Amino acid sequence: MRFGPGAALGLSGAVILLDQASKWAIVEQVMRPEGVIGTPFYSPYRIELAPVLNVVMAWNRGVSFGIGNHGAPLDPLVLSALSGAIVLGLVVWLFRSGGARLVRIALGLIIGGALGNVVDRVRWGAVADFIDVHLAGYHWPAFNLADSAITIGAVMLVVDSLFRRPDSTKTESHDTK
Repeated sequence: MRFGPGAALGLSGAVILLDQASKWAIVEQVMRPEGVIGTPFYSPYRIELAPVLNVVMAWNRGVSFGIGNHGAPLDPLVLSALSGAIVLGLVVWLFRSGGARLVRIALGLIIGGALGNVVDRVRWGAVADFIDVHLAGYHWPAFNLADSAITIGAVMLVVDSLFRRPDSTKTESHDTK
């Protein structure tokens, strides 16, 4: 069964919808912070779901792992524009990726995750993170479904690049007579 660029973009749309629905539920229904922009980076509220999993309310105004989380007024615009440019590059890659199903699925996940976080930056000026994984007192930085999609997609691209066998039908022969 073929998984073309249209299906990958459909997957991106599904990631955006699931991500935004989960963030709406956490931000608007579960945590209900006083003020989105005024909320501290890590809210004191925590809901324990499992011994290693909590729901928290964290606002990431920077990039991965809160790097650059300074809250400068233009940060959401700059980071959204940068994400948009990266997404455009990924869409070009998607349409040029030939028949590589795993690559198209991975790109669909990454594109959807990136755009899900762009929606947050445009809407709130920060990305809503709420999944808190921890073990023995050590906490991984809070993340969301968009971040998970990006990570899974990136891992899939690495696996593909490490283990995919070259297509022997595409190699050229340089035999001379």
